[in-house]
Amino acid sequence: MKLTSQENIAQSEKEFIDTINAELDWEAIEKLLFEKHKFTLQEDIDYKNGNLIVYKDNIAYKFDFEIKVPLSVIFNREGECLEISTLRDDFEKESEESLMIEDEDAIPPDKNFMPDDKTGQMASNIADMISEINEEDE
Repeated sequence: MKLTSQENIAQSEKEFIDTINAELDWEAIEKLLFEKHKFTLQEDIDYKNGNLIVYKDNIAYKFDFEIKVPLSVIFNREGECLEISTLRDDFEKESEESLMIEDEDAIPPDKNFMPDDKTGQMASNIADMISEINEEDE
């Protein structure tokens, strides 16, 4: 003897999962994600699926999302990676960390620009200023 239909149960379970999903604390999730993987989330987070599962002999909820991760890569004129970071500029964290890959033997940028190469000269000046700032931090 059935007490209700499978469709009613499935619909109620979906509504229950949707209610939990709507109440997730995304600041806490982002903090955990940063602590574990050292990256931050973009605003575009796609909910894919939610379900009730058994995890290590306990009832649990599993939610699947697809996320976009910001990625910044800095490399010099020789193509050597200087820095790679998955942090957003506006992500506030007491100890912001990024993955740094430094090559102390890197050749400094060529400073012999033509006088009419204003963009190249400006880029060189900015690179020099950044190098000076980085040297002060060491």
